[in-house]
Amino acid sequence: MSDSGGQGRLTVLKTYKLYVGGKFPRSESGRVYEVTDAKSRWLANAPLSSRKDARDAVVAARKAVGGWSGATAYNRGQVLYRVAEMLEGRAEQFAREVADAEGLSRAKAAAAVEAAVDRWVWYAGWTDKIAQVRGGANPVAGPYFNHSVPEPTGVVAVLAPRASSLLGLVSVVAPVIATGNTAVVVASEDRPLPALSLAEVLATSDVPGGVVNMLSGRTAEIAAPLAAHQDVNGIDLTGADAALAKDLEVAAADNLKRVLRPARGAEDWAAEPGTRRMAAFLETKTVWHPTGALGVAGSSY
Repeated sequence: MSDSGGQGRLTVLKTYKLYVGGKFPRSESGRVYEVTDAKSRWLANAPLSSRKDARDAVVAARKAVGGWSGATAYNRGQVLYRVAEMLEGRAEQFAREVADAEGLSRAKAAAAVEAAVDRWVWYAGWTDKIAQVRGGANPVAGPYFNHSVPEPTGVVAVLAPRASSLLGLVSVVAPVIATGNTAVVVASEDRPLPALSLAEVLATSDVPGGVVNMLSGRTAEIAAPLAAHQDVNGIDLTGADAALAKDLEVAAADNLKRVLRPARGAEDWAAEPGTRRMAAFLETKTVWHPTGALGVAGSSY
């Protein structure tokens, strides 16, 4: 829209924010850092998360565990499918952001966004099926039923892939929440904008506040307090380099966190993911129950 003097309008620059507990705060420290495209051209200022931001995200994730893990698997599948619907509706925006972040042509960026939408749908279909794959009835010597049932680990810290700003991100976040965990996600340090925009999609997709919390900034600075946090139950080290991953794994051992180590080579995020990442943050509950109509209530271990 132009004014009466014929001057062109000023561009409204987007202010990117963190996503914590279903809200969009600025970093507690007030810091930001410059994000550039593949040709080193300025794109935006992203929030530079502090250790306090990381702790706040863990608190939000912990509060959300009960409701999200207690929801039916079918309901979680509906929510993940809704994320796919909303992401599809903003495909053009994400294609532009992915193209800028990764130096891709618009056609290749659009294909990456389509693959990310499909990945949400894929995991939505698995929410009520993973228990059949990871659980089962166990043969025992005696008049008992013995069943193994998968349950979510709890709060999982996720270091997003550094190179794949959207498809890789979705590929590590979706399996964590599909199985009933909540997540504190550290976006790609150099390519955080698609992740911060994805948070806006999550906020309008029936995902309860706190189920996914999105932080941006220096990966090592944010990951250190998450790895050592006593209320974090697991950590995915995909976005860490070898030296950082080793240090974080040592810190994670203090409260016996589940650790998913980074791949030794480059990951092919376009390949069918399988169930490995869903199984990485599942516990197994074993339940015994006497056979017969008059048996007393079983016990679990």
